[in-house]
Amino acid sequence: MKIWLYDTTLRDGAQREGLSLSLEDKLRIARQLDRLGIPFIEGGWPGANPKDVQFFWQLQETPLQQAEIVAFCATRRPGRKAAEEPMFEPILAAGTRWVTLFGKSWDLHVIEGLKTTLVENCAMIADSIQFLKSQGRRVIYDAEHWFDGYLANPEYALQTLETALAAGAEWLVLCDTNGGCLPHQIQAVVKEVMAHFGGLDCLGIHTHNDAGTAVANALAAVQSGVRMVQGTINGYGERCGNANLCTLIPNLQLKLGYDCVTPEQLATLTEVSRHVSEIVNLAPDDHAPYVGLSAFAHKGGIHVSAVQRNPRTYEHIEPHLVGNQRRIIISEQAGISNILAKTSELGFELDRQHPLSRTILERIKHLESEGYQFEAAEASFELLIQEILGQRQRPFTLKGFDVFCRTDSRQLEVTIRSQSLATVKVEVNGEEMLTAAEGNGPVSALDQALRKALMSFYPEIAEFHLTDYKVRILDGHAGTAAKTRVLVESSNGRDRWTTVGVSANIIEASYQAVAEALEYGLQRSRRSQLSPLVAS
Repeated sequence: MKIWLYDTTLRDGAQREGLSLSLEDKLRIARQLDRLGIPFIEGGWPGANPKDVQFFWQLQETPLQQAEIVAFCATRRPGRKAAEEPMFEPILAAGTRWVTLFGKSWDLHVIEGLKTTLVENCAMIADSIQFLKSQGRRVIYDAEHWFDGYLANPEYALQTLETALAAGAEWLVLCDTNGGCLPHQIQAVVKEVMAHFGGLDCLGIHTHNDAGTAVANALAAVQSGVRMVQGTINGYGERCGNANLCTLIPNLQLKLGYDCVTPEQLATLTEVSRHVSEIVNLAPDDHAPYVGLSAFAHKGGIHVSAVQRNPRTYEHIEPHLVGNQRRIIISEQAGISNILAKTSELGFELDRQHPLSRTILERIKHLESEGYQFEAAEASFELLIQEILGQRQRPFTLKGFDVFCRTDSRQLEVTIRSQSLATVKVEVNGEEMLTAAEGNGPVSALDQALRKALMSFYPEIAEFHLTDYKVRILDGHAGTAAKTRVLVESSNGRDRWTTVGVSANIIEASYQAVAEALEYGLQRSRRSQLSPLVAS
């Protein structure tokens, strides 16, 4: 059975605190959603801001491949005729075939919010839908606050749906706008709506996650007869977010057997999720179901051994179905099975009889007892394996570094300006280089000085960027003498990799991580000239 997916990332999702989308961002996301096979993409409210107007104009000139782009707006205002409502002018100018119109279902909102009568609210719904239909538009009706409205006054809430259906709405979407319902409530109400109308094949569901049940609520609605599911990529949305389509789609398709997208489109789900997170500049949720980096990660030695024999022992689906991959985590909890699985994944041929297999395991456990964390720094782990196997070819050798920090705190200024100067001495191919650079902190200065020294030998370093920097104090009881672990995430614009450094000196720990990040990035550049990159 077909389930129609409706994405509202570009409108409802963009209401998430701290999330801001440019025109180009919205266009890029729309094309990702189109590629994923989403049938309906809500583009925004034309007329609400210039950016949304331009967005719809752009898509008129360069349409999407398969998706319907949808304009969003409210019913007309009280006491007006829809044909005379200025709000509808930009909606029609957007040129979409479909318009999603939202109206009030809850008598509380009608009386106290709109300051009008229940009769007038129904007239607003009917008049608005009929006007849009007269202009050649197809209408999706979003029944705002539907479940709260139904629980407060079921007779009136049902009357608003009857009004919308009679006026020509092709979809009736029940909205849990406050996000406070639980699955059993959603299921019961949807069944009552179905019974009232004698069955409907045009019901939709729109859930928010304020009670942490948005996905479960949407699934309950589908199992009760709903045929359209609205949500957002990665669950973005106001307050606690919307139903997460990256969880809903595989649950609907792989678990419940509904037809949502093609298998080939489903296999792009992880890529789309991570691509959208990059566009909106929010870190991906590594522990997200299906698409998270850790969704198919195995750390315990017994787990790894079992997964190697049969992945079904600890995986509920095959990772490739959603475009993800199995990962073997290396940590102090690792057994020999973890080591062999991980080294095989990286292209090293080892077995239990290899004399260095145990050496690697003991070295990992020793280093992690010292504060290293290789499960979060797989690039450093690969370099370590190369070193133990005698295969590490260092592109440069550090001969020493100095860092000088200067602060300028002026009496009447709140902020303190800090400038750092780093000097590094490195050897490349037998040639020593001494360079200095300034930065807005010691790590920045070190990074700049090292790059400056290496750029003439390795110009590809210009593509590498430090994208994240994390510091953790490992023994708080030791005060300023405590060991520090530094994790550095780097990117070449296509791939990400993480390295780690540990020392009682935060500058030294940072240098270790930064230097290994550059070394590993250079290795990736060399590999890319021979074969496609494999994400680390």
